[in-house]
Amino acid sequence: MATFEVTGGYSLHGEITPQGAKNEALQVICAVLATKEWVEIDNIPEIVDVLQLISLLEDMGVQIEHVSHGKFRFKAENIDVEAMKQKDFLSKASKLRGSVMMTGPLLARFGKAYMPKPGGDKIGRRRLDTHFIGLHKLGAEFDFESSNSYYSAMVSEKGLNGCYMLLDEASVTGTANIIMAAVMSKGTTTIYNAACEPYVQQLCHMLVRMGARISGIASNLLTIEGVDNLSGTTHRLLPDMIEVGSMIGMAAMTASEITIKDVAYDKLGIIPDQFARLGIHFEQRGDDIYIPHQEHYQIESFMDGSIMTIADATWPGLTPDLLSIFLVVATQAAGAVLIHQKMFESRLFFVDKLIDMGAQIILCDPHRATVIGNDHKIQLRGTRMTSPDIRAGVALLIAAMSAKGKSIIQNIDQIDRGYENIDQRLNAIGAHIKRID
Repeated sequence: MATFEVTGGYSLHGEITPQGAKNEALQVICAVLATKEWVEIDNIPEIVDVLQLISLLEDMGVQIEHVSHGKFRFKAENIDVEAMKQKDFLSKASKLRGSVMMTGPLLARFGKAYMPKPGGDKIGRRRLDTHFIGLHKLGAEFDFESSNSYYSAMVSEKGLNGCYMLLDEASVTGTANIIMAAVMSKGTTTIYNAACEPYVQQLCHMLVRMGARISGIASNLLTIEGVDNLSGTTHRLLPDMIEVGSMIGMAAMTASEITIKDVAYDKLGIIPDQFARLGIHFEQRGDDIYIPHQEHYQIESFMDGSIMTIADATWPGLTPDLLSIFLVVATQAAGAVLIHQKMFESRLFFVDKLIDMGAQIILCDPHRATVIGNDHKIQLRGTRMTSPDIRAGVALLIAAMSAKGKSIIQNIDQIDRGYENIDQRLNAIGAHIKRID
């Protein structure tokens, strides 16, 4: 199993460009199953999770052309849905949570689909009820095959029929799955409490270019008029907002001066403002973010003087994928902050590694941690640690880059699942990260 050996204490300097958005890639790549025509997608991050999904499509019979780095063409003309029941397919799909989003377009086009219990990060309960309930309302019936641990979904001869639904939670993958089924359902589908983050918006715009009829894009109320079929299109992914946020935090922790290029600033929502609340200075320069060298950053307090709280929320609130980054960055700020991870009950358990490095953190409960910043007066110390999930792994990498001495990060396969060549890209601007296979 590969590891990172990180020598900390070095400042970074230069320009870095974020990769394409992983979460968008998983959605729009599943959407190619909705048409038999060619779909070309650009700016795809060639990371473990995305390449795994592409491999699954190939196993089902999708024609795939790797045009150039980050650019792929897909043609799902001849699909073998029954291949999804094969043991090897189920084993591969079970390691990737995003594979569940193949269900919607397959139900709309072929009337059946199969999916294993999905895997992904072990960050707490990640239920699929929103997917099942929404697709059931459209007319799908689900059954669980206990012998091979997979779900089968079938549509009767009546097909999928549009309806009104109020989602029990604004699930991003659940919303995407339901949208991809509804665009070819009969009649009109209204989805209230839909997720509306930029990646769902991107999926909707792509489907509209393919011939879908979707109104209310960028809101939590979507109206979809079903069509008989969809055509091909071209699509370019947004830059990954999670990587942009990670780089902002990394620059502050390592007292670096860097420019993050082509960030699609107007799609970042509240992310820049939340980093500003930690006292991090930056400038928007066109579509770039310039972060100057700063020795200190002071956490704000609320108007009444009470401790600042940073919490995740559904879009346009702060994405939960960045809470780990905010927590690490706060360890070297001046002041204190309460990090409140509402959505997942196991995502803060990596803080014991930071405490071992010298961070002052009180884990209040599975959802909340209070961080007392060291203001760079007490440098973190290098240690040996293991990456528990994608986002915590990068948070630990940031901590190691700011620490005194060497750190060993094990299980970096988790980091590779979400960040493409992160060691090479950071080394190019001054980091000292050695990959040991």
